[in-house]
Amino acid sequence: MRSLTTLDDWSAADVLAVFALADAYSEGRGPAKEGAAVMFFPPSSLRTRATFERGASLMGLQPIVFPDTTLDKPEALRDVAQYLDAWADIIVARHRDLSVIEGLAASHALPVVNAMTDVNHPCEVLSDLYSLRHRGDISELRYLFVGADGNIARAWQEAARVLQLDLVQCCPAGLATPGALWADDLDAAVRSADVILTDGPGPHAELLEPYRITAALLDLAPAGVRFAPCPPFVRGREVSADAVAHAAFVGHAFKAPLLAVHQAVMAFCLDLG
Repeated sequence: MRSLTTLDDWSAADVLAVFALADAYSEGRGPAKEGAAVMFFPPSSLRTRATFERGASLMGLQPIVFPDTTLDKPEALRDVAQYLDAWADIIVARHRDLSVIEGLAASHALPVVNAMTDVNHPCEVLSDLYSLRHRGDISELRYLFVGADGNIARAWQEAARVLQLDLVQCCPAGLATPGALWADDLDAAVRSADVILTDGPGPHAELLEPYRITAALLDLAPAGVRFAPCPPFVRGREVSADAVAHAAFVGHAFKAPLLAVHQAVMAFCLDLG
């Protein structure tokens, strides 16, 4: 039984298998599965919830959605999963606490997909890599993550370890993800980046203000650079308005493959490939 709690548990071959399934779903030939997918999402979830719910429905899985707080009861997570196993085929959960996702998966009752935690966001990064893959060999690109340690930063570190990506994090001293290749000179880092990634500043807005991505910075990057801020991004915060208007910005359609990738992750965990 496969689950996705962290990309560190997967191999490069697993990721490529998901990409192949995503190709199939994008082309309308992905595998179907009659059944149900139990999902846990907070009210604030937008893109992730929309694509998991829609994707499951298109596959033949009825989405049954609960608030994420449903998992905050004293009931043992293994009991939750084992009861759901009688009626559902897979669990998709977004919850702040990774240990909750891991607790559900540890029951081995049914596959569990991590739809975001405070520690990581593997599906988001898989979707970004899938989008970038359609524009070239992702293993040959130089990735620059601009921002502090957080779930997006850590998810990119997971992907870099699994796929051997050239990834550098740029932020003030003391805010980098443990183990990350780190730089604090943004101008210099941008000059060698093929893909520039950002995340919201969280509690570090003041310290990260000098690290805001602007059009002038993007002009320093190599030709063909792609600028992919993680939504929800805010103009005037981690990105400037002119950076979003810059030719390097990948555009909102860059996130369209979330649908196919989420279907592919579910299919892979259900062994439909």
